[in-house]
Amino acid sequence: MNRVLSSGAAVEPEVSRKARPRIRPGALTIHATMILLAFIAIFPVYWMVVSSLKAENEIFSTGLWPSAPSLDNYGFVLSQIPMLRMLANTTVVAGVTAALHVLTGLFAAYALVRWRFRFSGFVYGLIALSWLVPFQVTMIPNYVLASRLGLLDTLAGLIVPHAAAAFAVLMLYHAMKSFPTEIIEAARMDGAKHWRILWEIITPNLRASLASLGILAFISAWNEYFWPLLLSRSIENSVVQIGLQMFMTQEGNLWGPLMAASTLASLPILAIYLLLQRQVIESFMKSGLR
Repeated sequence: MNRVLSSGAAVEPEVSRKARPRIRPGALTIHATMILLAFIAIFPVYWMVVSSLKAENEIFSTGLWPSAPSLDNYGFVLSQIPMLRMLANTTVVAGVTAALHVLTGLFAAYALVRWRFRFSGFVYGLIALSWLVPFQVTMIPNYVLASRLGLLDTLAGLIVPHAAAAFAVLMLYHAMKSFPTEIIEAARMDGAKHWRILWEIITPNLRASLASLGILAFISAWNEYFWPLLLSRSIENSVVQIGLQMFMTQEGNLWGPLMAASTLASLPILAIYLLLQRQVIESFMKSGLR
C-alpha cells in the first residue's frame, strides 16, 4: 500500500508538469507584433486629441501631454463655423446614403440571385465593372444633372448620386447566393411571394452582412470630400469635411483648431464602430469579404 501511495505521489508532479501550458516563441512574436500594430494605429488618434488640447505656442512640442490642457480650441471651432450644424448635416447624409445602399443592394442582389432571366450574367458583369470606375470620372455629369434638377447646395444633391453602389450589390449578392435554396423553395410551396420571402426569411438571416455594409457605407459617405466641395455653396448646407478644410489656408494652418474639429468629426464614427464591431467581424467571417 505504501508502494502504491509512493508511486502515485511520484506520478502526480509529472502529470502537473505536463498539464502546464507552454508558451511558444512564435506566439510571443505574434503577440508582440499585434501590440506594435495596435500602437501604430491608435497613436495618431491619441496625438490628434492631445494636440487639440494644446495652446498655439505648444502645438509643435513633442510632449505626450500638454503642460496646460485647455478646451479653447474647441470653443474657437464652435465660434468660427457652425460645427454642430455640419455634424448634423453629415450624419443625415451618411445615414440616408447608407440606408439607400443597403436597400438598393438588397433588391438588386435578390433579383440577380432568385430571378432567372436572359443576360443576367452580363448584367452582373456590368455591375462588377462599374465598381472599377472611380467617382471622379462621373462627377461632372452628375454635377450637370444635379444642376438641372435644382439640387445644388442641398442635402438631397449630396445623397442622390450615391443612392446605389456596385459594392453593395456585389457584397449582398455573394451573401444571398450562399443562403440555402431549400428554405426558399419551402416558403414558395407554402404560398409565400417574393416580397415576403425577401423581408421575412432572407433579410433576418443576413443581418450581419447588412450591418457590415451599412457601417462601411456610412463611413464612406462620412469621409466624402470632393462631391460636397463641388456641390455646396453655403456653409450651412455643407458637411464636416468642408469645415475641416476651412482651417487650412495659404497663410498657414491653424493646427490646434484643426485637430479639435477633427476630433469632433471622428467621435461619431468611433462610437458607431465600438457599438457594432461585433457585427462587422461576424460579417467578415461569414461572408468572406476581402
